[in-house]
Amino acid sequence: MSFVRQSEEVYVSDADITTVSAADIAFLKARAAENPRRRVRLCAHRDVSDTLHEMLIVHMKGTYVQPHKHVAKSESFHIIEGRLKILLFDDAGRHTRTIQLSEPAGGASFFYRLASPTFHSVVPETDFVVFHEVTNGPFDRRETVAAAWAPKDDDAAAGTRFLNDFLRVSR
Repeated sequence: MSFVRQSEEVYVSDADITTVSAADIAFLKARAAENPRRRVRLCAHRDVSDTLHEMLIVHMKGTYVQPHKHVAKSESFHIIEGRLKILLFDDAGRHTRTIQLSEPAGGASFFYRLASPTFHSVVPETDFVVFHEVTNGPFDRRETVAAAWAPKDDDAAAGTRFLNDFLRVSR
């Protein structure tokens, strides 16, 4: 498959028909392992203005995603490989729910869809987690609200401590 590198975290398919093989997933895992934020995505949509956004995402254990919510958007995940937790929060930062996801044979749900503007984050539990994310476009940063009560996305150490402390307390 032919992918165009947009950044160290983003590749875009330049094909009219996008297919992904085990070799492509291995390529994405290697790119995630080289990345300081321990994540990478392959966009099957070509442009941020597309009305449908489909991405194959690889996160490594220790990846931090600042809790955030999407205004007027929904998103769904389909787990292909690995395990992760999705943490849901109210607007004040109080935990409301944890959703366990795993690959289909992993014993947990393998599909999730969030259709309301709810703060959420993901916590990879395996060395790598590979998932297919679908959301509606076009992409507009102003429609993603980062949680002011959580460490910023670019502070992985503080973010990982924040989520690990939260997970220890909520057990």
